[in-house]
Amino acid sequence: KNISFSLDKNGEIVQKGNSADMIFHFDTIISYLSKFYSLKVGDLIYTGTPEGVGKVLTGDILKGFITDKEMLNVIVK
Repeated sequence: KNISFSLDKNGEIVQKGNSADMIFHFDTIISYLSKFYSLKVGDLIYTGTPEGVGKVLTGDILKGFITDKEMLNVIVK
């Protein structure tokens, strides 16, 4: 309920947020969606985005972090 996350684009932090700022808690979202879909390990649930949305171009390197742990590293093709 208090998880910090961020997104780096080409070495610059472009988004920063915290799960405490979400309108609905994770368990509420998962419970609601489970009424309509069979959720499985690896499924993604998109909930929106914090301030900082911008263009992503071919060649951009995106790194996603939860607290200080890198969880995503993608080169856009």
